[in-house]
Amino acid sequence: MSDPSQLTAVFEEVDQALRGLEALAREGRLPSVGETVERCIALVKRLIVAYLRDEGRKPLPPADADLLETWKVLVKGEPFWNTIRDNLRELIYYRNCIALQREDALPAAPEKMAVRTARHVHLFIKTRCIREGRIAA
Repeated sequence: MSDPSQLTAVFEEVDQALRGLEALAREGRLPSVGETVERCIALVKRLIVAYLRDEGRKPLPPADADLLETWKVLVKGEPFWNTIRDNLRELIYYRNCIALQREDALPAAPEKMAVRTARHVHLFIKTRCIREGRIAA
């Protein structure tokens, strides 16, 4: 295991970034759906990599690995992590709709949904870290 303060710092930084996005959502000032989705994907990926780094048992994914490739490293040998698979796929679905110019296929308020999905993943991974004694509650 690495320094728990590093893992705690990542969780605090991601929490602050999500709080900022949540505040913008309440004010109706979120960036474009594309920018919001990319921010959320980056935040979630950062959490997964931080967990893997702290755990120290699995190889870290390449820096350019996409979110699902990063998750596959996490889930290998630990089916528990399948719990967040659909959340990650949701974010990738949003990205793909935007890339294909199919915003009509997105749910209502996709920017807010992306932020809520990222928050859900944050809380899920944080809870796991607390249970494993990696970070304080």
